Amino acid sequence: MNLNNIQNPINKEMDDFKKLLKQSISSDNIIIDEIINYLIKRKGKQIRPILVFLTAGLCGKISKSTQRAAILIEILHTATLIHDDIVDDSNYRRGYFSINAIWKNKYSVLVGDYLLSSGLNFSLNNNDFDFLKVLSSAVKKMSEGEIIQFKKTKSLDIDEKTYFKIIQKKTASLFISCCEMGAISSYTSNKNINLMKKLGLYLGLAFQIKDDLFAYNNSNFDKPSLNDILQKKITLPLIYSLKKSNQYEKNKILSYIKNESNLSNILNFVNEKGGVDYAKSKMNYYINDANRIVNLFPSSKYKTSLFNLLKFFSQRGN
Repeated sequence: MNLNNIQNPINKEMDDFKKLLKQSISSDNIIIDEIINYLIKRKGKQIRPILVFLTAGLCGKISKSTQRAAILIEILHTATLIHDDIVDDSNYRRGYFSINAIWKNKYSVLVGDYLLSSGLNFSLNNNDFDFLKVLSSAVKKMSEGEIIQFKKTKSLDIDEKTYFKIIQKKTASLFISCCEMGAISSYTSNKNINLMKKLGLYLGLAFQIKDDLFAYNNSNFDKPSLNDILQKKITLPLIYSLKKSNQYEKNKILSYIKNESNLSNILNFVNEKGGVDYAKSKMNYYINDANRIVNLFPSSKYKTSLFNLLKFFSQRGN
């Protein structure tokens, strides 16, 4: 599924968004502007602003408020990625050097803070208090999720319930914000806003499970997707596989993870124990739930694109 085709109904909105985003975060400071330009040139798929526009169109009408919601979401998301790379000590982001790899941690922390404050100022200047309320809650949850994961990574002790608690806070909370803010900006009913929040939850859970599956695709061996294993992150494919193992197997695999060794054995273990298939089934479960919500709305070009976006979510990286 091609993301460009999914974006067709909102091409003009996305072009305007990119221009306004750069204006919103530009700075007179030479170093900040240099880092911002580096970030903008290496932006990813921008799924989150796309989601803001499509949900607004699905629920009613895309407005200037929708444009501002998309900008605020993208600013916040970029700031959290910078901070995540620092926490994870990651030198790469989407195949390029991360900000902290080039400008080191001190500049990276400060630029992340600069982006967060830019987003706050942008919303305050436009009186978007509803958006600030939504995003302040999301940032709180994302931080909680990161802290829980960091603590559990130390002990290598995560069960399925804890895993879903982490990804709901760390990943799904921002997807919920995208869909909720898209709906709010369309001036739709509270019923539709609540439906969009559920849609964001299901999308976020499915998105993160798919991300976690990348590490256990044998064709990805020795690629950056193995960072999850190297950083001792216990995700759903491994959680299920360990649950289906005897104590000897469990101890052996956990020792490999602790010592960052025998990565191919870990990958083979998870595939053989059915961890990959189980995680795929859970991802598809949430994709189906998301499809059911989208299907409640009248036919439109936005509805068609959202259905295609759901396919993209489940098929990306295949």
